[in-house]
Amino acid sequence: MKRHPLITFFVLAYALSWWAWIPYALGVFPNPVASFGPFLAALLVLALTEGRAGVLGLLRRMVRWRVGPGWYAVALLLPVGLTVMATLLNLALGAERPTPADLGRWTGIFGTLAVVLLVPGVGGAWEEPGWRGYALPRMQSRWSALTSALVLGVLIAGWHLPLIVVGQVEYPDFVLILSAAVIFNWLFNHAQGSVLLIMLAHAANNAVSGSYFSTMFSGADAVRESWLLALVWGVVALALILAGGPRNFSRTQARQVEPAGELVAPPTAAAATVATGRKE
Repeated sequence: MKRHPLITFFVLAYALSWWAWIPYALGVFPNPVASFGPFLAALLVLALTEGRAGVLGLLRRMVRWRVGPGWYAVALLLPVGLTVMATLLNLALGAERPTPADLGRWTGIFGTLAVVLLVPGVGGAWEEPGWRGYALPRMQSRWSALTSALVLGVLIAGWHLPLIVVGQVEYPDFVLILSAAVIFNWLFNHAQGSVLLIMLAHAANNAVSGSYFSTMFSGADAVRESWLLALVWGVVALALILAGGPRNFSRTQARQVEPAGELVAPPTAAAATVATGRKE
């Protein structure tokens, strides 16, 4: 484990999540995946490889709230905007319009957001301390932001396979997960490594898309909604890569890395260029 902590983390993240398939098959658990598995895996690996300091470092990142208010707006409103865009496209392409009763359920979004954010095992927000809080900074210390996002996205998509099998997640969501890996990593790198903001973004997407807009459609309309969501997330992810570059997802700020236990922000991309005499 100490020689290969990152590999160990991913093995444990799968194992501590997929055990839920058994109680799900017995009808006593609502999902075949325990969404807090990646968080537990991160705590276990940190406790055994870095001790108390490593665990406290992760917990501090989960409550790192001192970031610019604009990044809170991005975390909460970007998932909302992308979902609304996909829904409007779906309606323009002939999807059946939601009923007034469907639209009237919007007040439930806030309760869903709170539950997904605060209750481990409900929704996907509690995956993020593992994926972004533990794995991403260590991956970005080895690879570029783009390579880290693609590898992490594939591993997160694979983690969702039991949900695909039982029909709770659609195949277009694989594309969305890969795109979300880019967008969430971009947000993480710009928000001083705050896991809290990524949890907010994930919870907002679950509450607005999964529990509100997507439930308004059925049949072919629901399938089209899934593909349109994947499309709009993919377009935004591509735009961020082109705007910021594959190395850091930013022209002025370097990616977050984890060299030795505590998350630090490396010098800005511009400073690194001056120091090394090379262009990134």
